Amino acid sequence: MKLGIILSQTEPETVFNALRLANYSLQQGDRGKIFLMGKGVELEQIRDPKFDVQGQARAVLDAGGQFLACGSCLKLRESAGSEVCPLSTLQDLYELVRDSDRLVTL
Repeated sequence: MKLGIILSQTEPETVFNALRLANYSLQQGDRGKIFLMGKGVELEQIRDPKFDVQGQARAVLDAGGQFLACGSCLKLRESAGSEVCPLSTLQDLYELVRDSDRLVTL
């Protein structure tokens, strides 16, 4: 299965659980991409003692998952992107939606 997740928030518990789902899917042999948009591009700034968002994000990358991040949203925040938030385009979002077998939005 190809799992697509569109993440547009920074609430730690919600982001943590979305990344847990991505990791579980990857462990099952699925392919997964996470598109960060809006506040979601601030994922790397999430710090919460109860929810290890950064650890889950690293696990997604280590398991072969891929992050994409809205270039316009990054530019609004004066960010050039990073490994977890690579500068991406509307075309990338379109292809994620088009090509995913299942799509989850949060």
